Amino acid sequence: MSTYSLDDTIAAIATPLGQGGIGIVRVSGPEAVPIGRRLFHPARGARHWPKPYRLYYGHIRDPQTGRVVDEVLLSFMKAPRSYTRQDVLEINAHGGPVALREILRLCLEAGARPAREGEFTLRAFLNGRLDLAQAEAVLDIVRAKTEAALRVAVGQLSGRLSQAVRAVRQGLLGALAYLQAAIDFPEDDIPPQDISPSLAEAEDRLQALLAEAGRGIIYRQGVRTAIVGRPNVGKSSLLNAFLRQDRAIVTPIPGTTRDTIEETADLQGIPLVLVDTAGLTEAEDLVERLGVERSRRAIEQADLVLLVVDGSVPLTEEDRQVAALVGARPAVVVVNKCDLPRATAAEEILPEVPHIAISALTGEGLPALEALLVDVILSGQVAIADAPRASNPRHRDLLQRALQHVREARQALREGLPDDFVSIDLTEAVEALGEITGETATEDLLETIFSQFCIGK
Repeated sequence: MSTYSLDDTIAAIATPLGQGGIGIVRVSGPEAVPIGRRLFHPARGARHWPKPYRLYYGHIRDPQTGRVVDEVLLSFMKAPRSYTRQDVLEINAHGGPVALREILRLCLEAGARPAREGEFTLRAFLNGRLDLAQAEAVLDIVRAKTEAALRVAVGQLSGRLSQAVRAVRQGLLGALAYLQAAIDFPEDDIPPQDISPSLAEAEDRLQALLAEAGRGIIYRQGVRTAIVGRPNVGKSSLLNAFLRQDRAIVTPIPGTTRDTIEETADLQGIPLVLVDTAGLTEAEDLVERLGVERSRRAIEQADLVLLVVDGSVPLTEEDRQVAALVGARPAVVVVNKCDLPRATAAEEILPEVPHIAISALTGEGLPALEALLVDVILSGQVAIADAPRASNPRHRDLLQRALQHVREARQALREGLPDDFVSIDLTEAVEALGEITGETATEDLLETIFSQFCIGK
């Protein structure tokens, strides 16, 4: 980690820029307290600062001019009992961008340097307060779109996933240590050891973690869902019904939606990223043609497609053409306008996927549609709230890599291959699991992960 310095002091605005009631400037490093002493002037009765884990009322002053920049509350967290395990100051100022920028400028002039993206959390990782999976969970908490996604992220931050991964890794390390001893010291009388049960247990545990990973990623990233159909079948009405608000314009005039509209709905804890598309038909003008082309791309990029048809009129050739575009993607046929007399045989299109009748206008059938979508998305599997759950595609890929190497190691054992062959696969499995928690993380990997964070976190 030679490119990462822990000896200097960093500062950043830790709250979103813009107007707000409170804004926070965070300072971490060995010069945090001296910087605070230069800038912060406590009110009467707060002369004994900085005692840690208390709030002090006072003012930030420009040391060059004595000018009061803002009225603030200042807190001091003493190393190692802080987020970064360094001395940390947090200056709670008014949430105006000018005041916060001025306070940050004074901190930098007093000896701090601007923090990079995610550098506070990176220091928490490098100083051993968090492992890498927990550090990534911090970002997931910030980005969580539903309560379920938040629970998954908080579970990962608590170390539940890390504990499960470390348990598997520790078992593999035990087997690997025996093999290395047998390889390196063949002349010694090393008692024989059957490592097959350990590898079988590791395979079972990795399979269980991977089974939960699919659902974890769904809660973290959501399911991109394209609402498609010919014009005036009720696509925008369905979007509004999911969102419980009038997000899209709805009129009886075909072709009202001329572009894609994207919003996120909370579907029983699953972030459903809904893309309302322009009606797929032969467009007459340039704007409509662009909207239709974007709709086709939305289908191609979707994880799930809701094909909406008007149940009050017979199927048209346009309905069949739209259905043909869905192809083999996961889909549900939504037969809208069930509040009107039924006039269509919707089962003729995409007969292999679920069909459901609703009324986006009255809300009839919407609870059943939501339940059906949850069942389709989770494949009928009920999420286990307390299970360790990998919610990051990076973690899933590393778990898959570790599982493959464990299986290859077991196969080598069954075939009676030399210990070297088994050892190579076990080493790869151990390395992959170490990348999840950070024990074997490279600088390039850390740079990639923490560059996704905002400055100040």
